[in-house]
Formats: sequence, C-alpha cells, structure tokens
Amino acid sequence: MSNSSIKMVEPPEGVVGEGFFATKLNDVVGMARANSLWPLPFATSCCGIEFMATMASHYDLARFGSERVSFSPRQADMLMVMGTISKKMAPILRQVYEQMSEPRWVIAVGACASSGGIFDTYSVLQGIDKVIPVDVYVPGCPPRPEQIVDGVMKLQELVRSESVRRRSSPEYQELLASYNIK
Repeated sequence: MSNSSIKMVEPPEGVVGEGFFATKLNDVVGMARANSLWPLPFATSCCGIEFMATMASHYDLARFGSERVSFSPRQADMLMVMGTISKKMAPILRQVYEQMSEPRWVIAVGACASSGGIFDTYSVLQGIDKVIPVDVYVPGCPPRPEQIVDGVMKLQELVRSESVRRRSSPEYQELLASYNIK
C-alpha cells in the first residue's frame, strides 16, 4: 500500500502549526468518545444474528472503534437493543441501562426494538423508548449489517458533537426524570 492511498483523518478545527495543535476540549473529548464506543449487545431475536454478521470480518464494526464488545453494563457505554422486547423483559432492560455508567448511549436496532414490529400484542413492548431514552433508531426487519454500521456512525456523529457538559444540563436531567431515572 503506497502512502498516497492512505487517507489521513482531518484534525478538528483549531490552530495548527509546526509542532503543536490547539483546539477545544469539547472537540477532543467528543472525538475520543466517538471513536471508542464499547457496545453492550442486548439481542433477543433475528436482529442479533445480523449484529453477529456486523461484528464478523466482512463488515467489521471494529473499524469504527467498537471492537471491544462488553457483556457487562458497567464496562459499556453503547447499549444496542436488538429484537423483540417483551413487557416482562422491560424491567431487566431498564436495569441494564441504569447499571451503565455515564455517558451512555442507546441504539434501537430493528423494527421490534423501535416500535414493537409486527408484534402488536399485549405482551410485546411497543418500542424501548417507553422505558429508556433512545439516541439512534435503526430501521429494518431485520436490518442489514450495513444499516447497523450506519446507525453506529450516526451515533458517532452525535457523540462527537455532544458537549462535555450536556449530561449535567437541566434538559438532560429533565429527560432522565421523564423516564423516572435518577
């Protein structure tokens, strides 16, 4: 591979000069967070199989900084809910979300996690946003791995542009209070 084919990442806007680089703290923290998201897969059905394909070598979600899949909520910051969530499972999903440390982000993968999908029944939760806040929705039944990768990239954009102080803002506290989360 020649040096001309290697694409360098553009630095965030700032002052660049010989031997130094200056920018805003929000930009540096946002870039670091966006490129080191640690996913916690919460997969219950067919969307989980698509997630497995997304993590495999052909699509390789590790290229986007999400290589370290965590199965412990305390060591993850991106909750990926994939598949049908029953109303009995909703308290467990909420507990997993609450055990994650701040900052934490949520991706609802597929029609079932986003809106209950084709299961408009008494036992299926009609969207996980009834119990936890969602940052990105990935459509599809089930969504293709490309769509899941696109959802992660949308979340990276959100994380990159998020202020370091957003999580302590009154608006964010109000959002959590609307879900009865402290």
